[in-house]
Amino acid sequence: MQNMVEPLREVRDGYLISLNIGTPSQVIQVYLDTGSDLTWVPCGNLSFNCMDCDDYRNSKLNTVFSPSYSSSALRDTCSSHFCIDVHSSDNPYDTCIMAGCSLSTTLKGMCTWPCPSFAYTYGAGGIIAGALTRDTLRVHGANPNVLTEIPKFAFGCVGTTYHEPIGLLGFGRGTLSFLSQLGFLQKGFSHCFLAFKYANNPNISSPLVIGDAAIAPNGDLQFTPMLNCPMYPSYYYIGLEGIRVGNASVTTVPNNLREFDSQGNGGLLVDSGTTYTHLPEPFYSQLLSILESSISYPRAKEVEARSGFDLCYKVPCPNNTNPMNDDLPPITFHFLNNVSLVLPHGNSFYAMGAPINSTVVKCLLFQSMDDGEGPAGVFGSFQQQNVEVVYDLENGRVGFQPVDCALAASSKGLLHKGKK
Repeated sequence: MQNMVEPLREVRDGYLISLNIGTPSQVIQVYLDTGSDLTWVPCGNLSFNCMDCDDYRNSKLNTVFSPSYSSSALRDTCSSHFCIDVHSSDNPYDTCIMAGCSLSTTLKGMCTWPCPSFAYTYGAGGIIAGALTRDTLRVHGANPNVLTEIPKFAFGCVGTTYHEPIGLLGFGRGTLSFLSQLGFLQKGFSHCFLAFKYANNPNISSPLVIGDAAIAPNGDLQFTPMLNCPMYPSYYYIGLEGIRVGNASVTTVPNNLREFDSQGNGGLLVDSGTTYTHLPEPFYSQLLSILESSISYPRAKEVEARSGFDLCYKVPCPNNTNPMNDDLPPITFHFLNNVSLVLPHGNSFYAMGAPINSTVVKCLLFQSMDDGEGPAGVFGSFQQQNVEVVYDLENGRVGFQPVDCALAASSKGLLHKGKK
């Protein structure tokens, strides 16, 4: 397959893609996640259990896959490389021994027992538990009216989760990832995330482009090198050199945002599965101080306390209309290779509600990075709105270009007027 184009739809905390799985096909809504490899779907109709997911209890997004209704669904075997990978095993015999096979049949490669159930943990604390399953996946090729069948696609059929109510499409670079299984690891992909105001709007989606078409020369894209992390080789890291507030001089960031230590910690992770950009201390507090000194609006301390965001301001809006042109300074990210990205208006400070008494509260949607192993910072999906992001895997680089993603979507026929 040369190219794929799938529509992405925005919801309040991510971007959804529809997976067509099984025979007959079942359509399951999952989040696009560039920060993980495993694709998984909730399984089991009434038996699917998500702990600590009260916010999603009655959500229409909770579509569940039923393997018993698919004639092409089967459990993966304990000897498959996908099974070994999902169990993070360095020993290729572990999974079959865990499944109950004898050492004799395991060594002879004759054990066909199912892959043991697995548990998978995410950086934000979510946990899933399920069975590795194979089934037919159907995707859109270059022709949006034609579905191409991908037999025996490997994914997690998940019966229980903690704080993970909706499945994920793993878009990392590991063995289990969607890109790896479909043969796109030497090509690339691109997305253009719609602005937050389109969240939950069923009438507009934006394209996720995969293959040669995604990395074709296009407009004013600026490319920064993809950094190879020895600890997490399947993730997308780039190097951040500095951040500029307004017209002030560029504030240099700590070295760990553009390089790794001997254990593989550091770098800026580009992650569609994390909503807000996270920056390490003490640099994050330094950035807050620079912003404070350049903004004259009164602080909204009560909203800060309630929302958990660190910098909120009361911005005047005559006639109670939300002002697009305020005096909040633009924020520019400076990446390696002299790449500068001015965050589109609304990607840094965002209105927390409707205007009241000719005032609207806008908060900085950045957060402090927790100390620990892994990336030094995360470039989240909220800051990627109205930016075309191109992952050129063939040449090991990530490109950025500010774009009106809704306008681009309508030009590609992804604006569905009146369609429900």
